[in-house]
Amino acid sequence: MGDVTIALDEIIAGRVPGQRSQPSHHRFIITIFGLYARPAGRGLRVSDVVTLMSELGYEPASVRSSISRLKKKGVLVSTKVDGAVGYALAEELEAHMIAGDERIFSPKVQNAGDPWLMVSYTVPETQRKLRQKIRTGLAQLGFGTVVAGLSIAPSHLRAEVTEYMTKHELLDFVDFFSSMPLGPGDMQQKVARWWDLDGLESHYQEFVDVYRDSVDEWSQSTSTDQVTLRTAFNLYLPMLTHWRRLPYLDPGLPLEYLPDGWMGIRARQIFIELHRYLAPLAERYVQRVTA
Repeated sequence: MGDVTIALDEIIAGRVPGQRSQPSHHRFIITIFGLYARPAGRGLRVSDVVTLMSELGYEPASVRSSISRLKKKGVLVSTKVDGAVGYALAEELEAHMIAGDERIFSPKVQNAGDPWLMVSYTVPETQRKLRQKIRTGLAQLGFGTVVAGLSIAPSHLRAEVTEYMTKHELLDFVDFFSSMPLGPGDMQQKVARWWDLDGLESHYQEFVDVYRDSVDEWSQSTSTDQVTLRTAFNLYLPMLTHWRRLPYLDPGLPLEYLPDGWMGIRARQIFIELHRYLAPLAERYVQRVTA
């Protein structure tokens, strides 16, 4: 149980806000395995991972060190790939990776008339570390805070939060409720109070600033030579790694309750278009490297 919860924490922690610099080694490595070594348990040769990471500017020694750390945390497990040393995602993580795929590529959006999921939690003072674990997990999954001990999110997060509480043996301290707003007060104002929308919009704006010019460039590209494939991989992997935390900061809040001109709409359009252009090319490059 311990290794699985540490592994889940490692993957989820890669999505927390506050770090605007280029993602660290392990986030890129997790993206590589999440894209090209699925379902979990399918292996990649270490040499191939080193080659792919070298395209992003990382030294082999640093990559091997990061892989070792991810193995110690239970994210990766040792395996053999065609007789060579390799690694794979821990098979226990596949359900979580599937949930992540849905958030990233097929996100659900709460409608204004849908019920909300409320999570109430009470933890004895002698177990305050568990309270922090609950609070941190809810925040990382995209819950807003109503008051201390009471969090709120779109109802479609029920399965994910239940899995988190189950894996961390926290179910005895939480209660789930389905709730409909009855007023008084404006829900748009309340959503802005429960979630840090300004901070979220700044993350969306950052994504737009970095990648918007690439859409026109790749929409006009028709080449499939090796240089193009490599270039597509070099853009796609960091772009997806940058994006994959955003659907966890924004759990699919109703558009009616978000500010006018919400930058998340533009950011998702850019992600969808670049994913459509780059993903097939990047996958072909990885197939050539790993063949």
